[in-house]
Amino acid sequence: MFLIELGHYGLWAAYVLALFSAAASVWGGLKKRPELIYAGRNAATAVFALVSAASASLVVLLLVRDYRVEYVTSIVDNNLNAFYRFSGLWGGQKGSLLFWLLLLCIFAFIVLRQNRHRNIELMPYVTATLMVTAAFFMTILNFVTPPFDTLPNPPLNGQGLNPLLQDWGMVIHPPNLFLGYVGFAVPFAFCVGALVSGKLDSAWISTTRRWTLTAWFFNGMGILLGGAWAYRELGWGGYWAWDPVENASLMPWLMGTAFLHSVMIQEKRGMLKVWNVSLIIITYALTLFGTFITRSGIISSVHAFASSSFGWVFLAYIVITLIFGFGLVIWRLPMLKSEHEMESFFSREASFLLNNVVLVGMTFSVFWGTMFPVLSEAVKGVKVTVGPPFFNQVNVPIGLLLILLAGVSPLLAWRRASTKMLR
Repeated sequence: MFLIELGHYGLWAAYVLALFSAAASVWGGLKKRPELIYAGRNAATAVFALVSAASASLVVLLLVRDYRVEYVTSIVDNNLNAFYRFSGLWGGQKGSLLFWLLLLCIFAFIVLRQNRHRNIELMPYVTATLMVTAAFFMTILNFVTPPFDTLPNPPLNGQGLNPLLQDWGMVIHPPNLFLGYVGFAVPFAFCVGALVSGKLDSAWISTTRRWTLTAWFFNGMGILLGGAWAYRELGWGGYWAWDPVENASLMPWLMGTAFLHSVMIQEKRGMLKVWNVSLIIITYALTLFGTFITRSGIISSVHAFASSSFGWVFLAYIVITLIFGFGLVIWRLPMLKSEHEMESFFSREASFLLNNVVLVGMTFSVFWGTMFPVLSEAVKGVKVTVGPPFFNQVNVPIGLLLILLAGVSPLLAWRRASTKMLR
């Protein structure tokens, strides 16, 4: 019973501290009060400790098959080995949300340690952004779908893990995807910090370069491992079927790719600042959108969890994130002017910009095809399904153009390519 109570009350205590951390950090940053900033940072560290304790408690409850906990009963049974019992932390809806929160808190703790004496003006708002995100997930975990709910009459055996999930892919695919999703929260938080503080040089980009690359890498690995898993378990005869959940994981990867290319232009030439902040805001929103698609039941998918009542909470949070993010961009537009102008279409800057436009176009086509059934039902009352032929017809030409740009762009010089080089 101790572990159940530790997990339950630990999440509630973490929730209160996350809200305090966000408020203290913002107020301390605005009023230049170091003691409040320090208190916010300490509260965020305590959130990390409490969420870690709650997650560890759930793992132990899964391993020992404590059927008093409703989530444990829904995931494990007497025959499930320890390997899959451990992966039960992210094998169900409640556990996966807790796992998302755990990774976020771990990343926040690392960010705070790395920047104790760096990015002083940005860090209060970085801390607040990460803690608001953590508080959002704890709102769901505490009020809507608590992972430590108990059963009045515990059964002697659990329901067990879905046979399709009893595979090595289940153990490594979701964590990789989550590492990618959650990792993009860090550059987003620094983007917010830069916009609020007005420190809109390239410092926030340099600070988050490794974070962005790591998130992009794990997002890509999650997609590849998911394809291999689907090939073996679902018998599609292929690795990719343009399933809505697959598409939802692809979109932040595409936008993250565009962001990684775009920031090089800002660092080298002081250009595309509006592009960069916009791209990371959209990338982060798309990671939330992927979580929304998987849990809302709004679109049918073999990868999705059962329909839940909190899907629309995710959608509301995504909308608020986009309004807040682009509100900051509009506010800071005068400070986001490029330091140089595009001198020639035949330059590396122009080719990278074209690369960004193509990647954004591909992302929009995937988004449109994924959401078209929902939009058609809302407008006409009839759900029209969009299948692989649409995605292939639209995205194969775009993909070929991307391959061409990938080969040509590195050959072009900055500012202006010479006639000799073009020959």
